[in-house]
Amino acid sequence: MNKEVLFAQTLEQVRKTAKEQGNCIAKEQVEEAFLELDLSEEQLAMVFDYLHKHKIGIGEPVNLDDYLSEEEIDYLEEYLQQLKELPELSEGEKEAVTLSAMAGDLNAQNQLIQVFLPQVVEIAKLYAGQGVFLEDLIGEGNVAVAMGVSMLGAMEHASEAQGMLGKMIMDAMEEFISENVEEVKKDQKIAEKVNKVADKANELADDLHRKVTVEELMEETGMSKKVIMDAIRITAGKIESLEETGSGGE
Repeated sequence: MNKEVLFAQTLEQVRKTAKEQGNCIAKEQVEEAFLELDLSEEQLAMVFDYLHKHKIGIGEPVNLDDYLSEEEIDYLEEYLQQLKELPELSEGEKEAVTLSAMAGDLNAQNQLIQVFLPQVVEIAKLYAGQGVFLEDLIGEGNVAVAMGVSMLGAMEHASEAQGMLGKMIMDAMEEFISENVEEVKKDQKIAEKVNKVADKANELADDLHRKVTVEELMEETGMSKKVIMDAIRITAGKIESLEETGSGGE
């Protein structure tokens, strides 16, 4: 197997192992995982640095608050203060509520949602810093719990139900981040197209010392009418060097 591919697969496995261990992994586990690749001390140091940047503790869990912005910390302080008003349950009480929720008790399901709100916060911290607001991550996690509590009937044990809800929270946050990344890419492509149309229109207008028409821009640049008209629509006709007269139709 290609050494680069093996390295990538090993690193992903190390991340998965750490995730299963509460986002923490022992130094010896990492060294053993990469033993076959015979990494130098410098290369191993880079691996540990990578893991730390991805909020994985070596030997002990990292303080997730260290990765939050001041704005996120301020938001969390206010939000957690609200959560303190909720009644605290012992582990035994949590298990009893979970079992009742699994049996279809609506009051227990509502209680279970409240039980999971602090856990949603902790999971959200793991996914913070990936281009989305922490508040939105928490919102997605809360929605996942609210949906999940009514889907626990097939579970046999309280621990299974709690594990299912935890997975639903993480899946919801990962999907939200993925959708956001795709939306950002889409927005960037749109911005690039608009900027290209505006730049070309400005260049041609400078040469002609007047505004240019859509048809002139099409002929000069080879751009399609659709691309140019989309740019005009998106900018609400604010490309000053481009004359819209006579540009109707496709």
